[in-house]
Amino acid sequence: MTPRDLLDPEVAKAIEVVPFDEVTAEVLPSLRGAMPEPPLSDAVDRIDHVVPGDPEVRVRVHRAKGVADAQPCVYSMHGGGYVIGSNATDDPFFDKLCPKLGLVGVSVDYRLAPETTYPGPLLDCYQGLRWTYQRAGELGIDPECIGVMGVSAGGGLAAALALLARDRGELPVAFQLLDSAMLDDRQITQSSQQDGLPVWNRNSNSFGWRSYLGDLYGRDDVPYTAAPARATDLSGLPPAFVSVGAVDGFRDEDVDYALRLNQAGVPAELHVYPGACHGFRHFAPDAPVTKQCVRDQEEWLSRQLRRRR
Repeated sequence: MTPRDLLDPEVAKAIEVVPFDEVTAEVLPSLRGAMPEPPLSDAVDRIDHVVPGDPEVRVRVHRAKGVADAQPCVYSMHGGGYVIGSNATDDPFFDKLCPKLGLVGVSVDYRLAPETTYPGPLLDCYQGLRWTYQRAGELGIDPECIGVMGVSAGGGLAAALALLARDRGELPVAFQLLDSAMLDDRQITQSSQQDGLPVWNRNSNSFGWRSYLGDLYGRDDVPYTAAPARATDLSGLPPAFVSVGAVDGFRDEDVDYALRLNQAGVPAELHVYPGACHGFRHFAPDAPVTKQCVRDQEEWLSRQLRRRR
């Protein structure tokens, strides 16, 4: 039995449109140029800002129109295996959630690998997060309730950002939502070593990590802020929501991370979705398993926001 045999039928049908078998240096340029622009809501304002620094970092702030009060903030990092994507992919997410949950979304356009290796993308994310705290009043954000989230590589960056913020003690992160998070460069789990994984196979995963880590790839001294699964001390981190598909190569590392968060005294909610592969939310938005995942994440986010109002 192959991983594809375990897919939910609606997910299996939806991923037939995936335009690549695996991500390589050869197909990377075409993948970067193939990101369609989704239709946008007229109920949400989206304003791009340039964060000063060397280099400058760009962020997009999303806010429901007509809202005057300070609102909680979700600071997001997009997915793409560290090598593709932009913060524009967060537009549909915040178009829905800003009005529904009453929050401000900030999405950061971090630099991509292999052109920029670790720690560059993570420092971009930290720079944008610090700017968000510093400009909270102007942006209509409650500085007491700023959490981080990310999908895939963005989930890895969100976990790393929570660790870095804890270690530096400058920015209090209220919560972390890690969706199908790319956490472990070692690829030592059973799920990561499977052949035939759909959407993001182990060769793509190796390419993503090699691109991100550069000369660090394959070494034993990879920092845990590069690969959060390597962290041995998870205490003092913010509450977490961890979700992943059961047919995702990241399944085991995400499950282990959630368990170790709980063991370290960090409240962590874990969801593993049967029949779901990597990227199932993107490719199969109407599948029941996707709708369940969306409900679970929104309910958890809503609870985090209510606790801090």
